[in-house]
Amino acid sequence: MSKVIEINDSQFQDEVINENQTVLAYFWASWCGPCRLVSPSINWAAENYGDRLKVVKLEVDANPETVANCKVEGVPALRVFKQGEIVSSLEGAIGKDKLKEFIETSI
Repeated sequence: MSKVIEINDSQFQDEVINENQTVLAYFWASWCGPCRLVSPSINWAAENYGDRLKVVKLEVDANPETVANCKVEGVPALRVFKQGEIVSSLEGAIGKDKLKEFIETSI
């Protein structure tokens, strides 16, 4: 069973950009109510897609460099990376069904 990996700015290059596997990056904040609603679905994604998808999360306030580089304007935010490039992005709270659709069309 795969788990969500919490990373920071200094780990982003190795954990996401240099990763051969497709990566779902979840940007969140502790003060964000919608993030608390989305977090269980992100954990579900890691458990159910872990064989095809690496799932990482970054707290936005502590990681301004990555937030700026990924053009995150609001939280919660999702970015899918393939070979170090963003191939899909989404901002705002979504349910499990929408997350599943987002992942399926991105991987």
